[in-house]
Amino acid sequence: MSELKLKDLYDGFRDPKTVKALKSLVDKEASKIDKTIRVMEVCGGHTHTIMKYGINQLMPKNVEFIHGPGCPVCVMPKERIDHAYILSLQSDVILVTLGDMIKVPGSKGSLQDARSKGADVRFVYSPLDTIKIANENPDKKVIFFAIGFETTTPMTAALLEHVIKNKIENVYFHINHITVPEPMRALLDSDDCKIDAFIGPSHVSVITGSKIYQEFIDIYKKPVVVSGFEPVDVMQSILSILKQFSENRCELETQYSRAVSYDGNLAAQKLIDKYFEKAEHFRWRGLGDIADSALKLRDEYASIDAEIIYKDILPTQEIDDHKLCICGSIMRGVAKPHECSVFGTACKPSSPLGSCMVSSEGACSAYYKYGNLLK
Repeated sequence: MSELKLKDLYDGFRDPKTVKALKSLVDKEASKIDKTIRVMEVCGGHTHTIMKYGINQLMPKNVEFIHGPGCPVCVMPKERIDHAYILSLQSDVILVTLGDMIKVPGSKGSLQDARSKGADVRFVYSPLDTIKIANENPDKKVIFFAIGFETTTPMTAALLEHVIKNKIENVYFHINHITVPEPMRALLDSDDCKIDAFIGPSHVSVITGSKIYQEFIDIYKKPVVVSGFEPVDVMQSILSILKQFSENRCELETQYSRAVSYDGNLAAQKLIDKYFEKAEHFRWRGLGDIADSALKLRDEYASIDAEIIYKDILPTQEIDDHKLCICGSIMRGVAKPHECSVFGTACKPSSPLGSCMVSSEGACSAYYKYGNLLK
């Protein structure tokens, strides 16, 4: 028996012949529909797949992708980036966070800038790496600046569990975990909504289950297909959406059934509920305040909540994006990156003005890297 290699697990989902066959089916189904179907891919990972593999160019004229707010770095408001920046500059602090945060600009600069000023900022692949840093630096306060949607929240909860059970006394938490359904709802409720259907996030759905999208079928009458990240996954999901429209159906479907169930990971959900509760308000970069769209530590863990401990030095004033930046419109699905006047000139990955360009999941980053839109 030959050894299984990683590429064996995804090669079939990138097969050009399969993609070409699915395109024919998509074209056939689209020809039955007499209007434009605007599909929002909520997750930035899907945006990058669509652009990298040219899936947007394979779509018939009456199918359009619009890009959603499913990039946790992109939606982090400047004032919370400033929290990380300020905390990192405290003399007795080591700030730990995930790598995507390194170049995101706040009003004072990025964590990369803070590093250049002597801040001890560590970037990790797993929150649990924080434990080793804390054990090696017992005289420092190690603050884990937690970001991400439901995908990464269980890892922060696991770190919390380990810290509390093992009585590690120099680890603190600044929580910025956000949730997917609330911004989807806010977009559908907005006056400029152009969304006809959703491609649902896959990794989020592994944790939450596809059940979190049921309201969009029952209340908003918008089809949702939870999709994997590979080209064949996305093509199959588009085909499913078009079939729903041609057959006058509105349903919740899971294309990514190899990893996503209706109920999700119940153990992970239980761990999240143990340590977190809903925050009444959270301001999304470009989208504004969305009620109940984020998590915070439960009150019993206030003694390790950096946002409470350092409240006297952390700003609360809202800080807007650069006036020329249209990231907010892009994440609402009412503009495309190339429509921005500074795209690829004043704003590019090496000198980003907006968060959609700096993040590896941002729509502007995807267009810049794969879109071939620069003159």
